[in-house]
Amino acid sequence: MIAQYWAVTIFVLATLALLVFMIGAASVLGGRAWGHEKNTPFESGILGAGSAHIRFSAKFYLVAMLFVIFDIEALYLFAWAVSVREVGWEGLIGAAVFIFILLAGLVYDARMGALDWAPKHRRASERHESF
Repeated sequence: MIAQYWAVTIFVLATLALLVFMIGAASVLGGRAWGHEKNTPFESGILGAGSAHIRFSAKFYLVAMLFVIFDIEALYLFAWAVSVREVGWEGLIGAAVFIFILLAGLVYDARMGALDWAPKHRRASERHESF
């Protein structure tokens, strides 16, 4: 039984040795130049204007979280589709319930305004202009 763990031990030791070597080589071979010009942000040949610290709306993070949630659920449906013959009708009913719960969550998110990008005053003015 101990012989089975030798391969894992050698792998861990080799990984640690490689890590120490890479950190050591980077510290020996890395650049040492410091100064104001090295710390100045530079992008695409244009010097930055203004602050780089821009506050993003929480909507960006909310949409990203919703994307991750609904995207991961697609993996579950893919696994169901691969094993559809083995799971039979019980699997189909389970997948249908799962899709219904996802759809209910999406409708709830839409009604709560999680998917609305425009501010409320702009959406109201766009509704009045379309009539």
